[in-house]
Amino acid sequence: MFYGSVVWDPWLIVAQIVCLQCLYYLTLGVFLTMLVGNRVPRMSLEYFFDFATVTTSTVTGWCVIASFLFSSLAGAAYMLSLIERSKKCLDFSATVYITHLFICIVYGGWPSSITWWVLNGTGIAVMALLGEHLCRKRELQEIPITRYRSRF
Repeated sequence: MFYGSVVWDPWLIVAQIVCLQCLYYLTLGVFLTMLVGNRVPRMSLEYFFDFATVTTSTVTGWCVIASFLFSSLAGAAYMLSLIERSKKCLDFSATVYITHLFICIVYGGWPSSITWWVLNGTGIAVMALLGEHLCRKRELQEIPITRYRSRF
């Protein structure tokens, strides 16, 4: 992707949002399977979208919390390869978590757990700030220039 000219491409933006959302849930599923799967008799969508499973009173709840935090770390790495611009990281992180909020509302109602809100606020901060840091680090790398001129 070239950085010189800004081109409004809504299909690219929608594709990036869909890819980032799918990768976020895929990663969350992997972490939930690894951390929560051996603690519960049956995995279900409750652990993805029900705010009642995000609790600090049980070990399983802490495993759910860890899964969400690890997924936000992975989301920052995904933004490095999908988004590539540090100034867009906050927008895409907010989009992932707002979409997650809407899905949670449809699945189980308005999240009334303060733990859920703190976890998702922390997740969006981690994803946005780490994504910005990684993208900015890549943007500030020196551009390699060949030592010898081309004869063409």
